[in-house]
Amino acid sequence: MEGLTIGEALTQGTTLLRSAGIDTPALDASLLLGEILRLDRAGLILADQTPLPPEARGLFDKSLKRRLSGESVAWILGRREFRGLEFAVSPEVLVPRPDTEILVEAALEFIDARGASPQLTLLDLCTGSGAVAISLKHERPGLRVSASDISPPALDLARKNARRLLGRSDGINFLPGSLFAGISGSFDLIVSNPPYVPSALLETLAPEVRREPRIALDGGPDGLDLIRPIIAGAPEHLLPGGVLLLEADPGQMPAITALFTQGGYGNIRVFQDLSGQDRVVGGIIRGTNT
Repeated sequence: MEGLTIGEALTQGTTLLRSAGIDTPALDASLLLGEILRLDRAGLILADQTPLPPEARGLFDKSLKRRLSGESVAWILGRREFRGLEFAVSPEVLVPRPDTEILVEAALEFIDARGASPQLTLLDLCTGSGAVAISLKHERPGLRVSASDISPPALDLARKNARRLLGRSDGINFLPGSLFAGISGSFDLIVSNPPYVPSALLETLAPEVRREPRIALDGGPDGLDLIRPIIAGAPEHLLPGGVLLLEADPGQMPAITALFTQGGYGNIRVFQDLSGQDRVVGGIIRGTNT
């Protein structure tokens, strides 16, 4: 990339990524070069004719090679934006995705429907980077939030994200364990974005997704291996009138809705993502918790 301007470097980087089948070549190239130059996309446009410094050329080339090798932009940058917050990410956690914002929005709808009810309690299962739990605590500070994950490295990263984004280390109670193991007490709301990819489909995922932790993706033969015990176990941990909300694949919604019905949940509702696909399903527990 000798003698290139910033604009020329972006064009060449975009072309290189596009030829490799990257879905968002221009965006990825802009994010990678912008990180190196400390410029946002508007700044890159304004600096279009500015010569690219030699050291930046080398760093950009290395970043492009990492992207071509299958690493996600989030991994290369070490962070991902989610609901306006910058979450640190690592190979130990699933990279937060826009679809999961629907889970947060569905939770907020329930929380806000409770009005000024004090000290609502929430449990986030399979918290990963902490994106859902931290976003909800950030947007509704009065929530009493707990979050669990089976992966110690994921919980460590979630704690660091909470400390940095919430400004304190005690804003969320982080708990180690698989699903409800080690969970005591009852909650007004349980949310989860569990592994739900059918095992046979893992190798069909995009290269950058396949490099994410299998434990955060693999949902077993039909993708419901964790969803079944969550639906079955949640009533023991939900207060009367409490809600369980789950993110899953649109094609799994009929089967999951049937599981909610069989589990005695009422007011079962499905929430659509921005593309109109069913993305989150929830139901209410009535009566007393067991």
